[in-house]
Amino acid sequence: MRRHQLHPADTNGESVLATGLGAELSARLFESLQRSGQRLNAEQYVRGLLTLPGRKTLRNIAAQFDGVAAQQRVHHFISTSPWDWMPLRRDLADYARQTLMPDAWVMRPTVIPKSGLHSIGVGQHYLPDVGRLVNGQQAVGTWLASGQAALPVDWRLRLPERWLESPLRQRANIPDGAMPGTLEECVGEAVTEVAAAGNPPHCPVVVDADGVDGVALVRRLSTLGIQSLVRVHPDTQLRLDRTALPKYGDGERAAGELTTSLTRLRQRVNPGDSRTTASVIPVVAASSSRGASLLLIRRWSPAGLPDERLWLTPVGTSSLASVLALTRLPDIVARDFAAVSERVGMRDFAGRSYPGWHRHITLACIAHLVAVLGPGDTPRSTRGRR
Repeated sequence: MRRHQLHPADTNGESVLATGLGAELSARLFESLQRSGQRLNAEQYVRGLLTLPGRKTLRNIAAQFDGVAAQQRVHHFISTSPWDWMPLRRDLADYARQTLMPDAWVMRPTVIPKSGLHSIGVGQHYLPDVGRLVNGQQAVGTWLASGQAALPVDWRLRLPERWLESPLRQRANIPDGAMPGTLEECVGEAVTEVAAAGNPPHCPVVVDADGVDGVALVRRLSTLGIQSLVRVHPDTQLRLDRTALPKYGDGERAAGELTTSLTRLRQRVNPGDSRTTASVIPVVAASSSRGASLLLIRRWSPAGLPDERLWLTPVGTSSLASVLALTRLPDIVARDFAAVSERVGMRDFAGRSYPGWHRHITLACIAHLVAVLGPGDTPRSTRGRR
C-alpha cells in the first residue's frame, strides 16, 4: 500500500476527513461505526482535537458546536453511545502498519497527573524516575514505532481498587469484566492483543516498563513466536550463560552489576564509532543454569556513562545491530507523545466515564495519525531532524 498525504484539520468548519486521504481514512477507520451519524460525530471530534486551542476536554470539544442539542449529541457519542472502540483501534493499527512501515510495537506506561480524584482511574502511583507518589491516571500505551515516528494504537487503563466498588463503579459505567490490575497485568493484556494481530506479528515487541518481570515476559513472547526486547530492573538476578562464556563463573549476579563489571564484553555500537559502546552479555535466568539463552544489553555513552535502561532479548532472533536499533524506539515514543499526543488531547479527558475515556483516547490516536503524516512520505513530527 502506498503512502498518502494527510493534512491537519482546517478551521473553516469543513470535515477534517472530507477529501483526499480523508475519504480513505474515514472508510478504513470508521467502518465499524454502523450509522452515518456516528461517523460524522467521530470526524467532528477528531477535528476538535486537532484545531481547538488549549485543553481538549469533552466539554471544550462539545462547545465548538452550535446549539444545546449538538453539544448533547457529542457528550452522548463519547460517554454513553454503545459503539465499540476496539475495532477502530485494530483498523488504525492495520492502517499504520501499511503506511508508516514501523520497526516494532512499543509498550510503554505513562502517568497522567490529575489535581483531583474524580477523573476515571485516578489513584496514587509511584514513579521510580522521580522517586515519589503522583496522583493521576496510569495507562499502558501500545505504539507502532520506527526510527522516524511513533503512533499510539491501543491503551490499557489501570483501575485502582476504589473504582471497582459500588456505587463508583456503576457511576463510571465500568464493565463487569474489568478488574483492578497491576502494571504487569496491563502489559500482559497489551501483549495478548498484539499477539492476536498476527501469528506472529510482523514486528518485534519492545517493552519499556519499569516494574515488570522481564525474564518471564521474554519467555512468554518467545513461546508466542514473537521477537522481543524487554526492559529489566538492574537488580534482576541472572546467571552467565556458561555455554557461551565457559571461562566465567555462573553464580547469580544482578543485571546492573554484570554490565558494569564485565567491561571486556562491551562492543562498538557502530563500526565507525569506537566511542559509543554496548554491553552484550549472554545470560540465563537465575532460577536455571540451563534455561533459554538471553542477551543482556546496556548502552554506554561516549563519555563512558551507562544508560539507565537494561534490556533482555532472546539470543539469535535478529542481528545485534537490529536489536540495538530497537533500544532507541522508546525515546521516539516519548518524543512523539510530548510533541504530538499531548497536543491532540491525549492527557485531557477529565470525565468519570470509563467508556468515555477509551473513546476519547481512541479518537486522539486517530488525531495523532492525522497530525503526524505530512506532505510526501515525511512524518511532520520528525521533518528536518536527522
